[in-house]
Amino acid sequence: MESAATLLSARARSSTSSVIRDLLRLVDRPDMLSLAGGLPAAEFLPVERLAAATERVISPRSLQYGPTEGMLELRTVVAHRLGAAVDDIVICTGSQQGLDLVARALLDPGDVVVVEHPSYLGSLQSYRANGAVLHPVEGDDEGLRVDRLAADLAAGLRPKLVSVVTDFANPTGATLAHDRRVVLVELAARYGFVVLEDNPYGELRWAGEHTTSIGSIAAAAGGSDRVVTLGSASKVLSPGLRLGWMRGPAWLLDAVVKLKQSADLHTSSLDQLLAADVLGDPAFMADHLERIRTSYRDRSTALVDAIEELVGDRVEARRPDGGMFLWARLRDGSSTSDLFDRALDAGVSFVPGAAFAPDDAPSDRMRMCFTTLSAGDLHRAVGRLGEALGAVGPR
Repeated sequence: MESAATLLSARARSSTSSVIRDLLRLVDRPDMLSLAGGLPAAEFLPVERLAAATERVISPRSLQYGPTEGMLELRTVVAHRLGAAVDDIVICTGSQQGLDLVARALLDPGDVVVVEHPSYLGSLQSYRANGAVLHPVEGDDEGLRVDRLAADLAAGLRPKLVSVVTDFANPTGATLAHDRRVVLVELAARYGFVVLEDNPYGELRWAGEHTTSIGSIAAAAGGSDRVVTLGSASKVLSPGLRLGWMRGPAWLLDAVVKLKQSADLHTSSLDQLLAADVLGDPAFMADHLERIRTSYRDRSTALVDAIEELVGDRVEARRPDGGMFLWARLRDGSSTSDLFDRALDAGVSFVPGAAFAPDDAPSDRMRMCFTTLSAGDLHRAVGRLGEALGAVGPR
């Protein structure tokens, strides 16, 4: 008798688990100092402010079904924050759902999606699940190499979608330079593809200059019908609320709303009204974001300082201007996947760079998240990494 698993669809059989979530289960030990997670610091989750908001918004309406495109209160707040019209906004159950809805709305099996190499793992999963052919284009410290993309397009590449995380990208921490954003908008208009601008980390900048969004650049150039922008409340408010948003052209949002109806009818009405109450409080948000930025700045500094002090001859890392991650490199070019098991034995974890490669190729890189450990624990974590590298003595 055949296994019941043969009843699964081709899409389900070909789906892969999140490497990072599998790693987090593996490293869930009391003695582990984890640099692997991409979680916001728990002490900055605004418990008291959300509790106060709950008292204000709880009502039969907040517990009832709501419109698929999202509650007007939250759409209005998001539109104001993005400088967009309310009709240009759809609320999603996390920006991850936004990725999946855009993929479902645009992609047929075999369509080409350009992704930066390396890329956010969640986008790779979504595009693969929707039958896309991934075309990686190299990135550097200023984001996607649009010159490489332009060369591939001139040689005949015809993607349906180009996907980028624009600000403090996961995993590299890179921010796409302004001139590259302009070129990307021009290429989208010339070759007819859609740009997906994913920006969950942009509000976590503590140094450097703010960069204009691709959506705003496209709107000023009259090409906004080719750009969709995703944002999230997960990094600045609460990941547990599962709230994201999408700004895009009407032709795409109409399709997205129909697909969302079949997926979940609508995002939680209560969570949306909670978020609208808090995100729509400018005084609270200004103070809240400043506390997060200051803490993350100090923790990133502590992590880089510890790397330079303890393992600087073996590991290289740039000081970030914002975000949640360091994209560190082993100076000898060896594989961080090979280092991973030794690091676990030493009591420290990270995410090997191969997890973010569209082709799963070995990598000398590792993603290190600095948000959830104190300065002292970050120093101890690097000491344990040095132990795994053979660069320092035993604990």
